[in-house]
Amino acid sequence: MDDARSTTLYDAIGGDATVRMLTRRFYEIMDSAPEAAACRAVHPPSLAGSEAKLYDYLTGWLGGPPLYTDKHGHPMLRRRHFGASIGAEEVEGWLFCFNTALDETVVHPELRRIILEPVTRLAHHMQNQEG
Repeated sequence: MDDARSTTLYDAIGGDATVRMLTRRFYEIMDSAPEAAACRAVHPPSLAGSEAKLYDYLTGWLGGPPLYTDKHGHPMLRRRHFGASIGAEEVEGWLFCFNTALDETVVHPELRRIILEPVTRLAHHMQNQEG
C-alpha cells in the first residue's frame, strides 16, 4: 500500500489472483469444515455458481472491476438471500470460512482487518432467523 489515496483494497491484496484464491479457498473450506456444516446446508449441491457470484461481488466491493453489478445489477444482498434460512449458526459458519480463507490468502494483517470488519457486519446483517 504505497499511496492509500490511490490504491484500492483490490490492488493492495494482489488483485484478481488473490480474489480468485480467496473465493476458491472460502468454498473449499465451506465444503469440508464441520464448523461450516449449517452454512453449507443452505447452499446448492454445487458451489460453483456461489463461488462465481462471490468472486464477482468481492472484486467490485474491493475496488476492482464492477463485475457483479455489470452482470446482476445492484447486489441487494439481504433481499437475494432472504429465501435461505440464515440463523446465527449459518452466519458463524460463513464467517469461519471467510476468516480462514482471508488469513490464508491475504498476507498483510492490516488489510485483513480492514476487509474483515465490514464483512463481519454484513454477515450479521444477512441473518433472517432467530437463534
